[in-house]
This record gives sequence, C-alpha cells and structure tokens, in this order.
Amino acid sequence: MKVLVANRSEIAVRVLRACRELGFPSVAVYSKADAQALHTRYADESVFIGPTPAAESYLNIERVLAAAKESGADAIHPGYGFLSENATFAQAVEDAGLIFIGPRPETISSTGDKLVARRVAREAGLPVLPGPDEPVADEIPESLLEQIKYPVLIKAVTGGGGRGIRLARKRDELEQMVVAARCEAQAAFGDGTVYFEPLVPQARHIEIQIIGDGFGRILCLGERECSIQRRRQKIIEESPAPSLSSNMRHQLYEMAFNLGQALNYRSLGTIEFLLGEDGSCYFIEVNPRIQVEHPVTEMVTGIDLVGTQLRLAEGQPFKYAQEDIKMCGSAIEARVIAEDPDNGFMPATGEITLLKEAGGPGVRTDSALYPGMPVTSDYDSLIAKVIGWGEDRQTAIRRLRRALGEFQIGGVCTDIGFLIQIIDSDSFIQASANTTYLETFLPVFSESDGELERDMALTAAFFEHQARINPPARSLQAASNQWRMQAWREQMRN
Repeated sequence: MKVLVANRSEIAVRVLRACRELGFPSVAVYSKADAQALHTRYADESVFIGPTPAAESYLNIERVLAAAKESGADAIHPGYGFLSENATFAQAVEDAGLIFIGPRPETISSTGDKLVARRVAREAGLPVLPGPDEPVADEIPESLLEQIKYPVLIKAVTGGGGRGIRLARKRDELEQMVVAARCEAQAAFGDGTVYFEPLVPQARHIEIQIIGDGFGRILCLGERECSIQRRRQKIIEESPAPSLSSNMRHQLYEMAFNLGQALNYRSLGTIEFLLGEDGSCYFIEVNPRIQVEHPVTEMVTGIDLVGTQLRLAEGQPFKYAQEDIKMCGSAIEARVIAEDPDNGFMPATGEITLLKEAGGPGVRTDSALYPGMPVTSDYDSLIAKVIGWGEDRQTAIRRLRRALGEFQIGGVCTDIGFLIQIIDSDSFIQASANTTYLETFLPVFSESDGELERDMALTAAFFEHQARINPPARSLQAASNQWRMQAWREQMRN
C-alpha cells in the first residue's frame, strides 16, 4: 500500500514515520511555502500541489487527487485539519478507487457536521447540550435570537482544533462574533457555516478515544483531559484524566462505545464531552480523524494509533481485544505554538536560528522543525508537541517541566515560558483546572526588553574589552571565543 499524506508539518511527519516503520512507500504533498519543509524531504516522494494559500493547495481536492494519481498512491491519509473532516473529499478518494485512511464518507457526513452529530448522538441515547440543531443564517431570525441565553458559543459546523469558535457574552457582541467565527472557519476548513451552543461554565473537557474496524467492533482506548484551553483551543492534554471517578469513566466509555456502534465506526475517532460542576455530562461532538493530542494515548496504552490506522486500512484485523487495553502511568502533552505571550499572544514569525529539542527518559517531541526553517503566518501556528510520561502524574509533570525547560528555539517567539507557568500552577498540579481556568490565569511576563538590552550591551562591552587586551593570535582562539559566545547566548535565552 502506497500512502499519500494530504497534510503538512508535524502530523505529516508523524504519519510518514509510521509508513516507514511498516514498510509502506510514502508520498508527501506541498505548497509553494513548504517547498523545503521537513515532510517533503522525509517522504519517499513529494508532489507540488499549488500556491501557498491553503485553498489553492492543501484544501484543493482536485490537486490532491491529481497528486495521488501522479505518484501512483493507493491510499490517502488526511491527518487532522484541512480536508480530514470533509466528506466530499473522502467520497472523492473512494470514487477514485483509492483507500481513504479514516472513517467512511457517510460517517464523516454524520459526525464532521456537528449539527448532524448532535442528532445522531441524541438518537443513540447520549445527553446532548440543549439548543436548536440548525445553522445560523446570514440574517438571524428573531425566533432564534429569543432562544439564546448569554454567554453563548458560536461554533463552526465542520472542522475542529479550536478554530472557528467565538464567545458572545451579550447581544451587542453576537453579530461581530458570528462574522469572526465564519471567517476563521472558512479559511481553515473551506466551510463558514456556524451554529449556537450553550456555554457550560466551569466545565471539564473529557474525550474518549475509540477505534473501529468498520464491521461493528469498537475499542475504547482510554480518555484524555483537555480542559486547559486558551480561546477555546486546547494547549495541554493528558491521559488518564485526573480526578475522574471510576463510575463517570465507565459511563463515558459506555456512551462512546454505543455511539461508535451506532455509527458502525471505522478507523480512529474521538467522542468529546463536557462535565459540569453539578455532575452533569453532555456530548458535544465527534472528531472523525486522528487528534492533535493522540500521543498521550499512545504513551499510556503502548498502542501506535497511526500504525493501527494504516494496518486497518490495508485490511489487517485488530491486534487487540478490549481486555487487552491497559493504561500504564500518566502522559501529558504541551503544544508549542509560535506566538508571543508578552504581546497578547500574537502569532509570531521568523526563521529558526537555534533548535534544541527535548529528550531523555519518558519524553517525546513531535515536530517538523529544523534550523533555518521559516515560520510564517500562512498556516496554523502549532509547531511542536512535547509529551512527558511517568509512572504517575507527578512524575509526568516533572518530566514535562524538565523537557520544556530544555526545549530551545531561537529566531521565533513561542509559548514555552507560558506553558511552564501553567504546569507549575497549583490548580494544574492539583488537577482542579477547568475550561475557563486560563481566563483568570495571570502569567508572570519576562523581564523587560530594556533590561535584556542592558545586559547584552554590558556583555558585548566586556568581550570587546577582552579582545583589545588579548587580541586573538590563532584561529583556534577565535573558534573558542565563538563557542563562548554561543554558550552565553544559550544562558541568556534560558
């Protein structure tokens, strides 16, 4: 089976690695901006699919299919984002005689559209958030406006990853937030349809990982806690969910299993729930694809989720039974994002001048980074994921904290310092944080630019003074000074 990966960045590299391990020839696709990207060099073959804008490349179904035909690929893995939840794309892949590595097109139609998923879940007996199962029209009818209770979420019907979601706290903000959610959803997923969803305050966000063989057999591969979110986007995830009662865990597994069976689910999927302060539980959506946070499940179950996807797509049977699924230890993932926490979390761009990724016992880093790589604003700002595993949660926290401290990226701002402050906070350590935690979390910003510039000026003056007193006579001494300067830079960066 020759696999084309219809995606980019770290998830493309992740799938390509699984292909290489299993002996499947692989094909990468790339836009003009990604001509030198790591995934294009890691794959066995690479095919150019268009200009930089995603709508003309990664979201262009005809160009992706043409790349598959040109390369002779037998199957297409969509990764996450882009076309991964596009039922039209999945159907087009199968109509072309290729294998779509994911759920059936009809399943994506029933789950990728969150309004349809609400109806399907309700029919399967799952508790669903109240509200109308209808998209928001250009002109919102008065009858619908009267049903809204503020604050209210405006959410994209398709897609995921926190994209296309806005919060309106009062009637005056509603129109503006609807427009903003539509624009982001259209740019990210090619579909600007949105709907209203009630906000559950102080809720926990818990999701269940399932996998199905498409013939009625469903496995639950544990749960993930995804409550640490900023602007509705997950930034820290962990498995198993801490402080979750065994009774609630059993209920969530049972509901996820029932929905998976009702959908006759094939491949990977995630069933997402909100747990209210009062003990209430609500289904919110199904993500019919692999998730950004899938590594934490892999770390605690020992199961290669992507590899399992590939083997199922090739027609191999499940290797596991439900009783074989054991959770070992705890794993926590932190998303490294190119943004400036000191400047309102504005997206950051630049060229990577220094890179030292984290490693060591119990640490995993998923990225597609390399020195000299340009970081642009053309695509999602997620650039890496750091995962820490331990025999227990406290060990996992310590390892993740150590790994983030080791992770060094020069040339572009990231949220690493912000992530460290979150996992150092009492609420995170005590597992008491919920989806609104970061709304009141007050980070300690880095020292002012003026202080840093002063220190740099003093250090530069010191090196200049030393050079005048003892001018270098040999190239070896010059090289030594360069290493000393590099060491100083790394110390200053830390």
